[in-house]
Order: sequence, then structure tokens, then C-alpha cells
Amino acid sequence: MDAVDRQLIQALRENGRASYAELGRLVGLSGPSVTDRINRLEQAGVITGYRATVAPAALGLGVTALIGIQLSDAADHEDVGRRMHDLEEIEDCWFIAGDDSYMLRVRVADVDGLEHTIRRLSGLRGVARTRTTVVLSTKWENRVGELPDGARA
Repeated sequence: MDAVDRQLIQALRENGRASYAELGRLVGLSGPSVTDRINRLEQAGVITGYRATVAPAALGLGVTALIGIQLSDAADHEDVGRRMHDLEEIEDCWFIAGDDSYMLRVRVADVDGLEHTIRRLSGLRGVARTRTTVVLSTKWENRVGELPDGARA
């Protein structure tokens, strides 16, 4: 991956609907050359998909929380992970090292919704305890692949 690939990735992160012609003008390549590069990045697994980014509050999801999950000694962490997947309010789930086994990002409508989610998580077989941190505000998200301000690829 070279500097042009990094510029293309950054441009797509900023506007996933940009045309190949637009991207080509940005990096100084023809549309077909950009198409080839993007196809190569997709095939290599660098670009894994395209999606719309939405404002959670606009969808009625005004509360974001991070929830650490500590498992019981006899828990099957794969089984717990599969059962947590069924909870639609869990946006992200990471298996981590440390005191907790999982870290979750959940988005719910309100504090009552958060309480309901915590109760459901606590009731899962293998979950020993939860630790919740409510997010007061989000300063930034999704920085993977971003170039620092002023940096050039």
C-alpha cells in the first residue's frame, strides 16, 4: 500500500459515494486506474465494505454506554459472545484482555433502556458481573486510516 492508496482510503472514508473520476482527480490518476487500485484494496481485505454513517440521536438512540463484561470461571466465552450478538442494542463487541472479558458499546433510547440492557446482559449464563460507563459526549469516532491534520500521504 502506497501513499496514493492511503489518499484513496481517506477520501472514501470522507465520502464513500465519491465517483472513480472524482477520486482520480484527487490523486492525479485516471478513473480506470483508481478502479483497479480500489478493487485491489477490496480484494486484499483493506476495504471491507461501504455503509452510511448515521447520527444515533436522530434514530432515537440518545444514550451511549460502554459495558465491561466479566465472565464466571466456568463460562464459555464463545457461547456468551454468541448470545450477546442477539441483543440488537449492542453496536460493538470486543473480546479483551484485563479484568473484563468483553467490552461492549451499546446505544439505547434512554436510561431505562440502558437499565433493561444491563439486566439482560447480567442474566446471560456465564456473565458474573457488568461494569457500565455512560458516554457524556463523543469527541470523535472511526479514526482508523485517517491522516493527521496537515499530513500528506
